[in-house]
Amino acid sequence: MLDPRAVADDPEAIQHNLRRRHADDEAFAAVDRIVALSSRRNVLVTDRDGCRAARNSLSKAIGDLFKAGKRDEAEAMKAEVATNNARIAELEAELDGLEVELRHLALSLPNVLDPSVPDGHSDADNPVVATWGTPRAFDFTPKAHVEVGEALGILDLERAAKLTGARFSVLKGLGARLERALMNFFLDLHTGTNGYTEVMVPYMVHADICEGTGQLPKFAGDMFKLAEPVNGQDTYLIPTAEVPVTNLHREEILDDAQLPVKMVCFTPCFRSEAGSAGRDVRGLIRVHQFHKVELVWLTRPEDSADAHEQLVSHAEQALQALELPYRKVLLCAGDTGFGAARCYDLEVWLPSQQAFREVSSCSNFHDFQARRMNLRYRPADVDGKKSRPQFAHTLNGSGLPLGRVLVAILENHQQADGSVVVPEVLRPYVGTDVIRPPSA
Repeated sequence: MLDPRAVADDPEAIQHNLRRRHADDEAFAAVDRIVALSSRRNVLVTDRDGCRAARNSLSKAIGDLFKAGKRDEAEAMKAEVATNNARIAELEAELDGLEVELRHLALSLPNVLDPSVPDGHSDADNPVVATWGTPRAFDFTPKAHVEVGEALGILDLERAAKLTGARFSVLKGLGARLERALMNFFLDLHTGTNGYTEVMVPYMVHADICEGTGQLPKFAGDMFKLAEPVNGQDTYLIPTAEVPVTNLHREEILDDAQLPVKMVCFTPCFRSEAGSAGRDVRGLIRVHQFHKVELVWLTRPEDSADAHEQLVSHAEQALQALELPYRKVLLCAGDTGFGAARCYDLEVWLPSQQAFREVSSCSNFHDFQARRMNLRYRPADVDGKKSRPQFAHTLNGSGLPLGRVLVAILENHQQADGSVVVPEVLRPYVGTDVIRPPSA
């Protein structure tokens, strides 16, 4: 969330950011409304403080009159105090309503982009900053992951549709084992090699938790809301572990020595994918439920840029270990997500599409999320003076999503006889080197 006071102090800078993002008219109108409300708030605060000062002066005068035995004069002045109290109550009621509207407007505005984010309108304008691996030259026509998985007897979309409808899947046998292997490998890599603390969290969260990481109110249409409140509050299925994990320290003040906090978490993810269509809705690429291992950092502001590079390198390690060709792109202004200040995407090569497809987004949010959830830290004391709390910076990224990585493995490691070679690092988890068709 942006600070409404900062928006009112420099609306031109916020409008410039909106133009870079190619924001809609509502966003610009929100800035104008924040400026107007902030001006009104200044007037109200001045009036209220004036009334308070007058009331305090009157109260002192009344006391003096009573001491002097001038009871009639004192009683007459009490009416002025009552009038001032009534006016103060009116002003504070208007201020309370104004603060609610200011917060609502601020929640609707996207994050301020990092200066290093390049201009651009869409993903077509995202610069490629690195590549790894060479797409394999097949001596046969590679099949799409659905065809490979169904022929192996490890993917069953038809029976999944009987259970829940389209855009769900059933993995069987070595398919289920391969997905479980990915989970264990990613968690072992990030906890053992990269120093993350593993956490397990609820898969349902209250609305204010979703607001804390920026899913609400803007993306309510992409989420599954429970029909009945839980513990008296509106509750949603999590779209990603980012939501509960980043919120673990909401409303807290961390010690400087605790930072950085690095957490890794495996969860199912639930997304309604409102409005999505096309070829990706069949199979494992764009589904309503999938599994993912998420990486979350909490850092000092001055450390977050370096932390961002480290985080994305950890996701890259996983792709490299699986021998999957990919490229790293820096998202342009028009393609950077609502809450992100800066974002890298890792895009893995899919032979059936002859294209790179996004498999991990790694974002630095600066203090955007921390401000929404009131997540702060206290910097180390300077010259014996206690420092004031500051908002932390938050970062997260996929490390990695199991379904999309499974797609990439089936397609990149498929063989002419229909089998799929299991990446070497996964073989101890899967228990076999090759997944073969039932008839083989």
